[in-house]
Amino acid sequence: MTESQSTILLIEVGIMAIVQAAVLVSLLLMVKKSTSKMESLAEDLQKRTLPIVDATNAMLQTVRPQVEGIVANLADTSSLLKDQVTRIDETVTDVIDRTRLQVVRADELVSRTMDKVEETTDFVQHTVVSPVRQIAGVLQALNIGVNVLFGGRRRQSTGNGHGVPRDEMFI
Repeated sequence: MTESQSTILLIEVGIMAIVQAAVLVSLLLMVKKSTSKMESLAEDLQKRTLPIVDATNAMLQTVRPQVEGIVANLADTSSLLKDQVTRIDETVTDVIDRTRLQVVRADELVSRTMDKVEETTDFVQHTVVSPVRQIAGVLQALNIGVNVLFGGRRRQSTGNGHGVPRDEMFI
């Protein structure tokens, strides 16, 4: 390599170093500028949000005992409600069991009553109605026998609408 080529190479390296330095300086200036903008934005945001955060914190400190009381009341109410629901469930179950028992008893009572009605109907049929029919048959036979014995008169329509002579109505 010749001396002129070395000089050109050194000049090129120097120019490159100056360009790099200029780029780095411009980057440094841009970073400083954006940092100052970010700092001003952060300060502005802090100025605006800090009172809101302080007010919110103060409000939370004031409301916290009330919220704790509400939560405690809700827990107590929930416990009481659970106990009441358990009692209601037990009561309803007891009422349903008793109702079922009463329905079974009523069914048995109705069944026994129907059986007794049937037995009574059969008893009345055999002890009252059948003998009454038999007695009615015997009386009718006696009536016919008496009619045949005393003259053999036949029943005549007398016009009274009954189809039985007046003198026979007393029997």
